[in-house]
Amino acid sequence: MKEHNGKVYIENAPHNMEELLEIITVLRSPEGCSWDRAQTHESLKECLTEESEEVLQAIDKQDDENLCEELGDLLMQVLVHCEIAKERGAFDFSDVVQMLSEKLIRRHPHVFGDVKQPETPEEALELWKEVKRIEKERKAAK
Repeated sequence: MKEHNGKVYIENAPHNMEELLEIITVLRSPEGCSWDRAQTHESLKECLTEESEEVLQAIDKQDDENLCEELGDLLMQVLVHCEIAKERGAFDFSDVVQMLSEKLIRRHPHVFGDVKQPETPEEALELWKEVKRIEKERKAAK
């Protein structure tokens, strides 16, 4: 077993999100994998498409075990893109989590705010679209 930053990573041990982020960092480090280290946002575009398609296939097959695996592969794509951005000083995974949390709260004013609860899923979707439209208008006005 190889040690990385004072830690040994063991395949069949329990793992959590913090450790997964560490693993991605190790893979991109000089001691990590040359293939992972060579990847860029652009070079990973095809991988992202393939992994997304594999998630859809697992859903179509109603194969939960495969869906779990493929969602992990898709999550890896997100994490590697975050690591690449972190290396450039642009953003990191915690920034993505923050931005997504803010967006979900903002786009669900009927859940997290004082807007009346829509009666149907279609009405909820229309509210989501309206909040998104307002967001785009504000961004365009800047």
